[in-house]
Amino acid sequence: MYLTSMFFLLLGSSSSLLMSLISLYKGVGYFIEWEIVSTNSSSVVMTLILDWMSLMFLGFVMLISSMVLYYSGGYMEGDPNINRFIYLVLMFVVSMVALIISPNLISILLGWDGLGLVSYCLVIYYQNEKSGAAGMLTALSNRVGDVAILLAISLMSVYGGWNFVFYLNSICGDGSLGILCFLVMLAAMTKSAQIPFSAWLPAAMAAPTPVSALVHSSTLVTAGVYLLVRFEPAMHGSSYSQALLLLGGSTMFMAGLGANFEYDLKKIIALSTLSQLGVMMSILGFGLPDLAFFHLLSHALFKALLFMCAGVVIHSAKDYQDIRMMGGLSKFMPLTTFYMNLANLALCGMPFMAGFYSKDVILEMAFMGTINYISFLMYVLATGLTVCYTARLVYYSVTGGFNMGSLHTVNDESSLLTSPMLLLALGAVTAGSMLSWLIIPYPYMICLSSFYKSLVLMVCGLGAWIGYILNLGSFLYMLNSFKFYSSVVFSGSMWFLPFLSTQNIMFSFLVNGLNIYKMGDQGWFENKGGYNLHNTLMGKSSLLEKMQDNSIKLYMITFLFWGVLSIIIV
Repeated sequence: MYLTSMFFLLLGSSSSLLMSLISLYKGVGYFIEWEIVSTNSSSVVMTLILDWMSLMFLGFVMLISSMVLYYSGGYMEGDPNINRFIYLVLMFVVSMVALIISPNLISILLGWDGLGLVSYCLVIYYQNEKSGAAGMLTALSNRVGDVAILLAISLMSVYGGWNFVFYLNSICGDGSLGILCFLVMLAAMTKSAQIPFSAWLPAAMAAPTPVSALVHSSTLVTAGVYLLVRFEPAMHGSSYSQALLLLGGSTMFMAGLGANFEYDLKKIIALSTLSQLGVMMSILGFGLPDLAFFHLLSHALFKALLFMCAGVVIHSAKDYQDIRMMGGLSKFMPLTTFYMNLANLALCGMPFMAGFYSKDVILEMAFMGTINYISFLMYVLATGLTVCYTARLVYYSVTGGFNMGSLHTVNDESSLLTSPMLLLALGAVTAGSMLSWLIIPYPYMICLSSFYKSLVLMVCGLGAWIGYILNLGSFLYMLNSFKFYSSVVFSGSMWFLPFLSTQNIMFSFLVNGLNIYKMGDQGWFENKGGYNLHNTLMGKSSLLEKMQDNSIKLYMITFLFWGVLSIIIV
């Protein structure tokens, strides 16, 4: 089942990438429209757009999905419901494809809602209390974006159509429809987990690791970024772009800071994804959609590779996810460790790796532009924190002493798990340069001083040094001795966003519901409602039962009563 699906997805990926190159070379795109119903001069149409951007993104989604499906054959081998899992993943991919090739808000909603529904089914796949809570948080957070898309559809009805690609300049100049930009931005922020909707992304790690590799690389979380890339001309230079710049910068800083205090392997990588999504959103707010799309594609390859490596480690390490229980994995899993370090170097922006070509240009364009000091500081700190938590992850899991028991099964002998990594590893090394030649054929004119030019390298080196220093026992003891516990809790809890998104919202509802239950359902409602009605009906029914008893005395009294009554009336 998974082999057949992988083959067709790989074939579709090759075709899509080839068509993208042809479209990019010729400078043409195809717009296919099918009218479903027309009412009040407004037509509901099914629209497809096949230009170089949608076809290239489609090719990357299918490529990563094919590798994930092949990987799932080894990872989910012992699952009795593996076919159901494969069907869910395929539904997930189909929903993402529908979203990518739709320039119409109504048809986008189909893929948008499909992603939300199938992601809920995948997050609760293991059917325990933790996954159920995570799935509910994921679904409800994404419903906010669904409602925003529905409101945007209703606002766009004044144009007589919902193909927003035709009306982007009009939306930008129409002050009365400025709220439309806000709704689209809100929907994208919920799907891409920007502040204050960030809590669901680490919680969604309750899903199987192949799903995490797919979700955090090319689907679901990237849907919001892709929508804003398409919608950027309508937001260019507006106050919403400035808000997006600030929120994206806050998200990447918060996620990078939280990853340095996390010990769950999958959550560290999830917070890494959140940090990179913040980079994409902030550069979109800066007005550079081509760079955001470039980083989106390059990030997809090495992040999928990193999650696959994490899945192999967890699968082999007795299903442990705590990095403190690992250590010295390079001796037992040399191939997986090689791929993992490759993905980590690409994530940090190592020169001539995939992440370098996009992140370096993004940072230099941000430094050269008219950026405020707060955003500049967030960019610098987030870059250093990325290298910091990566060095920390390598320190705990790959190097050092082996912390597992003697009866371990740590190895990378399964070809089903390691074979898909090869193609993604090649992409993590070469895709950045190839994409830079295709997407940015004319280089940006960047004029920076030697200090700003070397600032990225200095920050990365400082971050790597701090990442190792932070894990020394003496330094952690010093932190505890200075009573830094509260700041550590604040930094490691994503600025209390999980609490604000769950317990804080539910607490007042649950307490008030308990009071209403005691005072209402078990109080006045019960006394004057069901309980009182029950007693009244029981009393009346017992009276009727006595009256209907087969007693001669009762019949004679009733006959006498009716006889006297008839005489009086006559």
